[in-house]
Amino acid sequence: MDVEWVRAICLALPGAAEEILWESELVFKVGGKMFCVVSLEPGSTWLSFKADEESFAELLERPGIVPAPYLARAKWVALETEDALPPGELKERLERSWRLVVDRLPKKARERIMDSRRPAPPARG
Repeated sequence: MDVEWVRAICLALPGAAEEILWESELVFKVGGKMFCVVSLEPGSTWLSFKADEESFAELLERPGIVPAPYLARAKWVALETEDALPPGELKERLERSWRLVVDRLPKKARERIMDSRRPAPPARG
């Protein structure tokens, strides 16, 4: 797993966008709210994401996973290494993080994002 792998997963989610913040953090957002942060420079953590209350406590019991700096109060965890979670589980956790953020958006924003998932109607010929 690497930044491009995470980027592909995050940007495949409806309404997801990316931007660089704080000089070296690749931030993924939906509806203007963060759901994943990847560090582009070496540091103590390489990726952070939002978790629900139960998952937050469970994840912190695992080696290589710590409360995310500055975001732990909002139930964010940080992975110290790329192998802290297996790829399949990390993909599920990132999708869940996206869902947690979408669920807290205003109704109109949620509807707009969910409508973007529906295929366009066939063109009339």
